[in-house]
Amino acid sequence: MKKILFIDDDHLFLEFLTDYVRERYPHLEILAYDNSLQGLAQINTDIDLLLLDLEMPGLDGSKLLAYATEKGVDKSRIIILSGREADYLHKCFTMGQCLAVLNKNEARQKVVLDMVFDALEKKARE
Repeated sequence: MKKILFIDDDHLFLEFLTDYVRERYPHLEILAYDNSLQGLAQINTDIDLLLLDLEMPGLDGSKLLAYATEKGVDKSRIIILSGREADYLHKCFTMGQCLAVLNKNEARQKVVLDMVFDALEKKARE
């Protein structure tokens, strides 16, 4: 099984994405936290994908990104999600700082997440 850690203070979005992954990708284990401090404790190198909301009270996504990379999580396993426009996100996060920055409210961005989930699912079945 491949492990996904998802930290987002938007409880409805967190629940939606968690249910979506569990229904569509049976070989992926998803851990979901709507509290950044609780999620922080789960960040370690055995995470196959880390999904972080950019704007949260307490520790935001950029602080969690820094913490994760210091702990040894590969940048290519981290995706930043936000309600902000893609142009804004690309100004905040330079290429190579993480796998992707995505607007979580844009349907076209969901295609990118599906590509990542599909790749993880395929690896989990091998």
